[in-house]
Amino acid sequence: MNRLIDTLLRGYESGRVSRRDLVAALAAMAGTASQANAAGTFQGREVNHIALRVTDVKRSRDFYQKHLGMPVVNESANNCFLGLGKNFLALFKGDKPAMDHYCIAIENYKVESVVEELKRQGLNPRRTDDRVYFPDPDGLTVQLSAVDHQP
Repeated sequence: MNRLIDTLLRGYESGRVSRRDLVAALAAMAGTASQANAAGTFQGREVNHIALRVTDVKRSRDFYQKHLGMPVVNESANNCFLGLGKNFLALFKGDKPAMDHYCIAIENYKVESVVEELKRQGLNPRRTDDRVYFPDPDGLTVQLSAVDHQP
């Protein structure tokens, strides 16, 4: 791509390529590059949920309800799922506050094929029932789910 840009710039500098044609060509190249970069192993559609470790589930639940109006979707003594549009925030009891994981909803989620593909990509997926988790480069836990995944 750098060679093509150099050729376009030389053409512009020599007068063979108009300013308008140069800008159009560079814009088209940028669009093609961003589309190529967006293609991935899976096609992420949205953040499905974020799961936090909290020291006091009830206190955190009350905080998010009071300040963000998030309704309880499901709750037990050690966890609480709060609605956030069609998505949710999960609160899990923990010894210290931390992000437990975040979940990206992908198209065509099939747990077996997701696990196989992650292994093929050299990642170390962990499967729990119909959920798949794997570490990102910094060790943060990523979960993949179907677009319609709910707690």
